[in-house]
Amino acid sequence: MFYWVMKHVLVGPWLRLAFRPWTRGVENVPADGPAILASNHLAVIDSFVLPLVLERQVQFLGKSDYFTGSGIKGRLVAGFMRGVGTIPVDRSGGKASEAALRTGLRVLSDGELFGIYPEGTRSPDGRLYRGKTGVARLALESGAPVVPVAMVGTDVAQPLGRAVPRPKAIGVVIGEPLDFSRYQGMEHDRFVLRSVTDEIMYAILRLSEQEYVDVYAATMKARLAAGRDPGRTD
Repeated sequence: MFYWVMKHVLVGPWLRLAFRPWTRGVENVPADGPAILASNHLAVIDSFVLPLVLERQVQFLGKSDYFTGSGIKGRLVAGFMRGVGTIPVDRSGGKASEAALRTGLRVLSDGELFGIYPEGTRSPDGRLYRGKTGVARLALESGAPVVPVAMVGTDVAQPLGRAVPRPKAIGVVIGEPLDFSRYQGMEHDRFVLRSVTDEIMYAILRLSEQEYVDVYAATMKARLAAGRDPGRTD
């Protein structure tokens, strides 16, 4: 109920007015049952705009810090994040990835939609970066189809470092579901996981028409922060 109120009464109308979202391929999202929405990641508002254009609720993971703030602002942020379907997860420590995987599997086992950004973090420059294999493990262990998604223009509306996005038309392009049932039982084979992940990233690339960089986005961010040449891919 709270999600419906947030989407249709409190937040959704404002987001629609500000971003005038256009869509292509929304019919590719299954009407029921579990599915993984694997998207490129250009801005914080990706997690708000994608659910806005779908009939079904999508659940994403969010830093637990969003839910533990103090004072009125902290409570408002926590309430907003819960209202749009964000699930808190502790992303620090060595067990963070496993905790995220188990959370995603729980959502999928309940027959829900689970949103994930295979790049692991926002793109630092609008290009598409190498995917992490967690999305492949999630697909193979759950058996759920993977629906590739491309967010278009969210990085223009909200560049890195900008807290409040500027009004700008934003697009969401959704591709046909990918079925990886042929790899059932092979979720611990690292070569299979890389192959599945690369297939997902290629599907996203075709939808987004971004330039592809075969390094992890986190590596590129570290390189930029250290003042190294961002053009190097080693």
